[in-house]
Amino acid sequence: MSLPELWFCIVSLMLALYVVFDGFDLGAGILHLFARPEARPAIRESLGPVWHGNVVWLLAAGGTLYFAFPAAYARAFSGFYLPLILVLWLLVFRALGLELAEHVRGVWQSFWGACFGLASLALAVVFGAALGNVVRGVPLDANGRFFAPLWTHFGTEGKVGVLDWYTVLAGVTAALVLTFHGALWLSRDAEGASGAVARRLFAPVGLAVAALTAASFWVQPHIVDRLVTRPLGFGFPALAIAAFLASRRLLDAGRGARAFLMSCLMITALFASACFGLYPYLLPSNTDPSLGLTAHGAAAPAYGLRIGLLWWLPGMGLVAVYFAAVYRRFARPAEPLEAGH
Repeated sequence: MSLPELWFCIVSLMLALYVVFDGFDLGAGILHLFARPEARPAIRESLGPVWHGNVVWLLAAGGTLYFAFPAAYARAFSGFYLPLILVLWLLVFRALGLELAEHVRGVWQSFWGACFGLASLALAVVFGAALGNVVRGVPLDANGRFFAPLWTHFGTEGKVGVLDWYTVLAGVTAALVLTFHGALWLSRDAEGASGAVARRLFAPVGLAVAALTAASFWVQPHIVDRLVTRPLGFGFPALAIAAFLASRRLLDAGRGARAFLMSCLMITALFASACFGLYPYLLPSNTDPSLGLTAHGAAAPAYGLRIGLLWWLPGMGLVAVYFAAVYRRFARPAEPLEAGH
């Protein structure tokens, strides 16, 4: 495996870890939006000890992308300038909502609680749409540059915007998957309304993921070519399906913690499926495939990649120890939802 290929896997892993860890934060925040007022403090309490560390994975993934593939980082951040500013504001309001709702009362508590829930829902949709943009491709020019407005004609060809029918489908699917993930987090050691929410979401999540998968094959033919030439890649979606079905069986058996772990595995396998299907592209072109940014074409010099690997390995070992200690000590089970939600 070459260094660009290895760092492609590392960047994919970092992003997958962010989706798994901060994903249940976002899902719980979405459930917070619809929960009864008396149930909301327990949701916030279940997130309080861990959410600060979870969101740092986004910064870590962005930093790793900047280090390993600076050309792709520069092109993506300049082309997606508008949605990235939106993500920044949503992160700010989500953090403010989660923290301030604990320190105020009355109408202001309701206001900041709504900010937390709405920002969580919007972030799930925006991040899903962002992944949809990467899978679909962007209108790169001969210099490798592009700018994506929020929307154009809602089609997937030509001068596309951030939002079209495919990226909206990706955003809705992401919101459903992460809400399911969040419900399993809240009910991981308890049987109650959170588990009931996860059961009700099971069928919509399965249908949405299946629809998005079929649409991805239609919108990005490279994925089909990649799977045909590398059939071992079918193992990732097969693993995602197995983990998804196992999460329901474990939930019905009253093993919420294991069901949550299966949800983590499902999300990781889904993300791995997308990354495997896109390789070697970091940012495909939806107009001319030859203009897409690839791992080898956008990689940093080999010397820097080698030195970075020597620092990344022990650094991630320390992070793994830290997260294990934090979750073992502070992540307590919670069952905050009222029946009927």
